[in-house]
Amino acid sequence: MLAMQRYNCSDVPPFNVTPVVQELRVEAVACNTTRPPSNPASAGLSMTLGILFNAVALIILAKAYNRFRRRSKATFLLSASSLVATNLAGHVILGALVLKKYSEGTGSAADNPDRPCLFLGSCMVFFGLCPLFLGCGMAAERCLGVTRPLLHARLVTTARTKMALALIWLLALCVAVLPFFSLGAYTYQHPGTWCFIRVTEGTRTTDLVFLMLFSVLALSSLASAFVCNTISGITLVRARLKKRSCSGRRSGGSQDTEMVVQLVGIMVTSCICWSPLLIFGLMLAIKSYSGSLGGERDTYNSLMMTGVRMATYNQILDPWVYILLRRAVLRKIYRVTKRQASLKGSTFRSIRWEVGSFQNSEKNTKI
Repeated sequence: MLAMQRYNCSDVPPFNVTPVVQELRVEAVACNTTRPPSNPASAGLSMTLGILFNAVALIILAKAYNRFRRRSKATFLLSASSLVATNLAGHVILGALVLKKYSEGTGSAADNPDRPCLFLGSCMVFFGLCPLFLGCGMAAERCLGVTRPLLHARLVTTARTKMALALIWLLALCVAVLPFFSLGAYTYQHPGTWCFIRVTEGTRTTDLVFLMLFSVLALSSLASAFVCNTISGITLVRARLKKRSCSGRRSGGSQDTEMVVQLVGIMVTSCICWSPLLIFGLMLAIKSYSGSLGGERDTYNSLMMTGVRMATYNQILDPWVYILLRRAVLRKIYRVTKRQASLKGSTFRSIRWEVGSFQNSEKNTKI
């Protein structure tokens, strides 16, 4: 009461509480931005599944590599093992960084990227391009082996395959570190638990060029893999239809078919999982650069989150493509399906026989 009388009776104007309220609101918003927006259980589950599935596939590939001594099969298994090992390393490193960010608090796209963000962004680009480059290289190697087997036997060796794998990793690394040389930049992305190329806030010409380079390389790898796998598939189908393979080459043809089927599965999985992130990223960067993003920011942030989650699923599904599309597994599935179909057919025939015999017995009774 005394305080109220003091403000009412004195010449001093009443105390303005509006700045205090605004300051409290700003502090509340700041506290909310540093709090993880969701439970990190989904990120931990994705990391665990990716590590488990890729480790199982890597063990199977290692055993197959020691068992097969055929040169083309050995080089294919070496490339497939490198692909799975890269996916495994990506899940371990990226998953650990994301979980650490969840525990520390999220960042904002307007914040200056710190060292963990720069490292996370470069890992996103590196582990994103490597599987696509490796899938393209494996498809090109199989296309050469199917269409030009003699040239393949002369050119493709284990040592050259290892050198090609090292060059693929080096190329992906060179692209990933371009922002450290002022070509593009990495920033926190919505909801602040991961970093990628700057596409939402203050997109510059270098950012747009870097994102276009990343997208063009990724889409070119997918397109090249599609062309090579299509040529390999058509060549194998023609060879089977013409029946030119002798008895000594049948196992080699079946192995070629198995490898091409696995490559087609990897290519389809990569196209489905990576296309959303590449397309949405380009659309968001172009709109942000031209200043026409407007009120669609939240929509594109959600699309980017969906895209990065689907890209993560690619590294989880790749080992299953190899595990399920092996000849041994396909034969077991074929035998089980055939057995079930025969059982259903025999059951259907027995039911028809019982119905027919019942009808005949009724006719005899009436007579």
